[in-house]
Amino acid sequence: MPATKDPYDVLGVAKKATDEEIKKAYRKLARQFHPDRNPDDTRAEERFKEVQQAYSVLSDPEKRRQYDSGGGIFGSGFDPGGFRGGGGPGPGGFGDILSDLFRSGGGQAPGTRAERGRDLETDVSISFEQAMDGAQVSLSVPVSAPCVTCHGTGAKPGTSPTVCPNCQGRGIESQGQGLFSISQPCSVCGGTGTRIDDPCPTCNGAGVTRQVKRYKANIPAGVREGSRVRLAGKGEPGRRGGPPGDLYVITHVSESPVFKRRGEHLEVEVPITIVEAIRGATVEVPVLAGGSKRIRVPAGTQHGTVQRLRGEGPPKLGGRKRGDIHYRLTIDVPSSLTSEQEQAVDDLAGVLDGADPRAALFEGRSG
Repeated sequence: MPATKDPYDVLGVAKKATDEEIKKAYRKLARQFHPDRNPDDTRAEERFKEVQQAYSVLSDPEKRRQYDSGGGIFGSGFDPGGFRGGGGPGPGGFGDILSDLFRSGGGQAPGTRAERGRDLETDVSISFEQAMDGAQVSLSVPVSAPCVTCHGTGAKPGTSPTVCPNCQGRGIESQGQGLFSISQPCSVCGGTGTRIDDPCPTCNGAGVTRQVKRYKANIPAGVREGSRVRLAGKGEPGRRGGPPGDLYVITHVSESPVFKRRGEHLEVEVPITIVEAIRGATVEVPVLAGGSKRIRVPAGTQHGTVQRLRGEGPPKLGGRKRGDIHYRLTIDVPSSLTSEQEQAVDDLAGVLDGADPRAALFEGRSG
């Protein structure tokens, strides 16, 4: 901490603050800015260092007296690695306080606190009809579950894990870094706080094994390609009493030969004849559930005109409403004609208005 930083200001306490008030302020700020709670946040890390440095001064009666008297506490006579007694990483110092933070209001030591199980994903293929109506599907999901031999302890039956001699079961160790101390997972036990001398033969000390869980999942009506259906609590089991994770089912929907998904709606191409387009007609069109309805084709309908049936489309997730079905009318032009049909077309051409339908394309052009 630069000499211009007042340790009282850093901790937000008055110069007449008691030792208990200083400790209370330190615990609050250390918990707020601890690197474990602010990963990849350099500003929080710097603030955490400042808080530790300030506490290392104000928690030591001699260093506090020197600072209050203007004795150059940050000068060459200051021992940056010797924070013992009130402020150092030894017994009673801020290293122990940080450990307490993880065991009290701030949680437990990193390797001993309850951990939520991992979320899992699995894919399921369903038909278009199942996506529209909803379905129940069977799932087989590989998960990591507590070993049935050692019941998750990792130790051979008849034995138990022992307390880690390096961290004394705390799961963390403190290392002095100049004017401050860093608490991190124990390098010997990896943060678990225990050591396994005789590992379980089934899981080799891991405490978990790979198993296959089988579930029945209800796929709601209206899902589409890539929808994520959440099954709460069906992920991997938690560790040390933590809750299980969730299972996300990713849906893959087969295409329909008739209906095309367009967002919340469906689209159907409906061929009509030239005569129907000119004269107008009433035609049958397909709807969901295998039925049909009749729509009116107005006289003079153009190729690509869209007719809509409201509320006849796919169900909308999370509600009772449904989308629409859009019917795109396409004029079916025969690829070949009989002699009689050719004569009929010639007769039609002779009586229709001879205006050029493409004339507007060239209006306003010079040359």
